[in-house]
Amino acid sequence: MSTLDKAEAMKARTKQFAIRIVTVVRSLPQTRERDVLGKQLLRSGTAVAANYRAGCRSRSQAEFASKMNVVVEEADETVFWLELLGETEVIPAQKLTLLIEEGNELLAICAASPRTAKHHKGG
Repeated sequence: MSTLDKAEAMKARTKQFAIRIVTVVRSLPQTRERDVLGKQLLRSGTAVAANYRAGCRSRSQAEFASKMNVVVEEADETVFWLELLGETEVIPAQKLTLLIEEGNELLAICAASPRTAKHHKGG
């Protein structure tokens, strides 16, 4: 698989993650917790996809690394909010397991991206 193909696959994967986050937020009960946690989750979960996409359009290695660092931060924050929703029983924790796993996988992949790109560039 070429680098371009991998990037396109990750764009699709992060977008699907964002769509799943939107679905979770829509399913939250109408409570004060939903308002606060839902907004935080929606913001960070959709930012994963948006910032990954922006990173793909980077003009330099430094810009790419910076965007991937933002993706890592947003993915980590998203996993936190998902865990909090489960641990506070706003949503049954077992319903969030696969989404948390996906968030952690995206986090790991994107955390490795700047190092991998730097290595390939010879830096």
